[in-house]
Amino acid sequence: MKTSYVYLLTNKSRNMLYIGVTSNLPARIIQHKEGKGSDFTRKYNLSFLAYFEEFSDITQAIAREKQLKNWHKEWKWNLIKSQNPELRDLFEEL
Repeated sequence: MKTSYVYLLTNKSRNMLYIGVTSNLPARIIQHKEGKGSDFTRKYNLSFLAYFEEFSDITQAIAREKQLKNWHKEWKWNLIKSQNPELRDLFEEL
């Protein structure tokens, strides 16, 4: 099976979130940073990788994405801060 990822992006002021799924995390984040991701991420300049999870099956990643999209914003931020308390751009560590 191909590795898949669920990822959360934020903007420079860390006040907006975007959740996505991909099978190539570095390439997808580069697309977002270049403004070629989604219309939503381009509109709100969401290009900082705040959090990601790795899955061995795309169906698991999609299920997790749907779960996270149903969470309250505070829960999402708590999840991010549990793994990335400084809210740094994790793309630099990929």
